[in-house]
Amino acid sequence: MITYVEASLEKISIHKIGNKSQLEPCNFSDKEVVINDEILKQLLMQYFLNPFEKSNELYQFYHSSDNLKLNEMFHFSESIFEESEDFHALTISIAKHLYDVSNHPKIKSGEVYITHFKQIQIEGELFDAIGIFKSETKETYLKVYPDNSNFQVSYEQEAINIKKLDKGCLIFNNYKNQGYLVSVIDLTNKSSDAVYWTDEFLKLKVRNDNYNQTNTALSIYKNFVTDGMEGELEVSKTDKIDLLNRSMKYFKEKDNFNLDEFASEVIDNTQAIELFKTYKANYEEEYDTEIGDSFAISDAAVKKQARVFKSVLKLDKNFHVYIHGNNELIEKGVEENGRKFYKLYYENEQ
Repeated sequence: MITYVEASLEKISIHKIGNKSQLEPCNFSDKEVVINDEILKQLLMQYFLNPFEKSNELYQFYHSSDNLKLNEMFHFSESIFEESEDFHALTISIAKHLYDVSNHPKIKSGEVYITHFKQIQIEGELFDAIGIFKSETKETYLKVYPDNSNFQVSYEQEAINIKKLDKGCLIFNNYKNQGYLVSVIDLTNKSSDAVYWTDEFLKLKVRNDNYNQTNTALSIYKNFVTDGMEGELEVSKTDKIDLLNRSMKYFKEKDNFNLDEFASEVIDNTQAIELFKTYKANYEEEYDTEIGDSFAISDAAVKKQARVFKSVLKLDKNFHVYIHGNNELIEKGVEENGRKFYKLYYENEQ
């Protein structure tokens, strides 16, 4: 969890970045922005940092050669944290790097704010952090103001809504040898052909912590139940819903995940257990990531996954049956005339 109650904005430089593929220009400022207005400073802190308070997934810089020094953003971040070079000169280098990777036609031009914060809290500790933010979406605002005994109205175009950060990242000055700790926001250009922010500009990989382990394990199991069993085992839709419900119950009630315990308590079928372990191993090989056979369960990741673990049985366009528990209380059958039916058993009607 990221909070900024004790944080302060120490430095900020602003540049304008165009789309390189569209031959749009860049405008680099000559010096840092000096902000003496405390209200403005707090508004900027709110604009930059509020979106990160609900962000749980963390990343790290990487390079395909395993030499972190070859990752441009790791190099620039290291230089800023060590204060070995001028902050503003480094922000220009960062802006130029962002421009160089802005090659997709869907990438919008916009202002880039590069900041240095003190005392941002993450995982219960305070760290310095570098912030890089890009504003791409502009809006029009009306302003109403008194004029003697009347009121007047005017407007401002090309303004920024401080409640809508388009893109941003926070780079924390810890775990340097592992590629620092990075949190990312990207609310625009989410399609696979425009993920330049994380893949080309920052070059990040997901940090393999308890949150990611929990999130990925649940995703793998959900995909296994919904798709991975097809053609291998004969499993009804109600049985699949029951398997998903039991898995979510396991993750909500346990503090730690254990693969053998999970397989025994949730899957409870020798053939299905072996299929799941193979499915998990294939995923790890394909995506070059390791999901441990045991790890501490992240409540935040469970809460996130619970939103997509569907327990709904859809029957034509007439009925949606929500199944939250014992699947032995629902029976499937076919009448002599071929009509299909489900029979539900219950004790109390509410």
